[in-house]
Amino acid sequence: MKNRKHNFIIILIANFIVAGSTTMIMPFLSLYIDTLGDFSESYVQRWAGFIFAATFITAFLMSPIWGRIADKYGYKPIMIINCFGIAISIFLMGYVQDVGQFFVLRLFMGIVTGFIPTSMAFISRHTPKEIAGKTLGTLQMGSVGGTLFGPVIGGLLADTFGFTYTFLFTAAAIVLSGIIIIFGIHEPEIIKKKKSAIYSRKNVLWAIFHHRLMFSVMIVTSLIQIGNFSIQPLLSLYVTHLTSAANVAMLAGVAFSAAGLGNILFARFWGHLSDQIGYERVLIALLICCVVFVVPQAFVTSLWQLIILRLLFGIVAGGLIPITSALIRRDAPVAIQGEVMGYSQSFRFLGNIIGPVLGGIVSGLINIPAVFYVTGSLFLVAFIILYFIQKKPKQYMDDMLKEHA
Repeated sequence: MKNRKHNFIIILIANFIVAGSTTMIMPFLSLYIDTLGDFSESYVQRWAGFIFAATFITAFLMSPIWGRIADKYGYKPIMIINCFGIAISIFLMGYVQDVGQFFVLRLFMGIVTGFIPTSMAFISRHTPKEIAGKTLGTLQMGSVGGTLFGPVIGGLLADTFGFTYTFLFTAAAIVLSGIIIIFGIHEPEIIKKKKSAIYSRKNVLWAIFHHRLMFSVMIVTSLIQIGNFSIQPLLSLYVTHLTSAANVAMLAGVAFSAAGLGNILFARFWGHLSDQIGYERVLIALLICCVVFVVPQAFVTSLWQLIILRLLFGIVAGGLIPITSALIRRDAPVAIQGEVMGYSQSFRFLGNIIGPVLGGIVSGLINIPAVFYVTGSLFLVAFIILYFIQKKPKQYMDDMLKEHA
């Protein structure tokens, strides 16, 4: 019990540092690309999109692999590898000579970007099922808090010290997280077992795709991320349509952070509530609430209306990922929780890739308000999927694995 609380606090701190550090470079990504040559604005924008997506592409492929390795050899070594791998890639980004090198390093960063899901799987595995929602909801406060403060700190560092030193500071912060994990985390010894046909990669994948609730939850996590990311690249532009103030960048940051603030304030509450009355019930309710608070953002006529709606959306969206993670914790056998969590994270990364592309296409073909309609419809689809799936007879993943082995 004491070790579990100690580990949780260490992981919470490390998640805050890693999430904050990896988002530090987001505010000046396109500005940094512009310093690497004499490029047109369209060239910079195009490559900013490629470089932003590169990390998610390789992370999408690697997440289940890291999860499977963690299940076999332990979560602590993987978290340490991830920390130092991310730190090395970010450090080298400060010294690239061209856009191609920057792109390759972002791809490499995606290969080792497994810290957050691995840490969630580690905490989930050592947390009793009856408090999984509350615990994972609290843990999300660390990563969301980091993503709120990271871009602000990164922007200030870049303005004060320049891009190269910002990359250096960011890498140093992630190294610090790795050191904290090395000396602060106490992981029970993993007892290595002989390879079992029950838990082979092929059988695990078969079970995921045939377990109605598990597969539906992964689809829903992807839809959630598509919905979240579809508007993010366009939010600053949308704010310029709502205000003529000179400090548009700061006001866009406020609108962006409002959703994150709502996440932090209520993630723990939704997790605790779902532990008490059921994960499916709370998740279904939150998805329909997302629709209610997303669609009206298309009709706002002033910035304060948008900020209030973003805050309300953040409040209800704050419970989505912790509850889906708790569902996986409940239904996935302990021996493969890291791997299953990795596949879930891959679905999230897939959403991170599709979201900005979809938002850009919709806004280009129609307008920015139309993106909110599309986002609302995605949350509605997720609601419909879960509403009907949870009415089906319950399936037990462990039994499915044994029968199919």
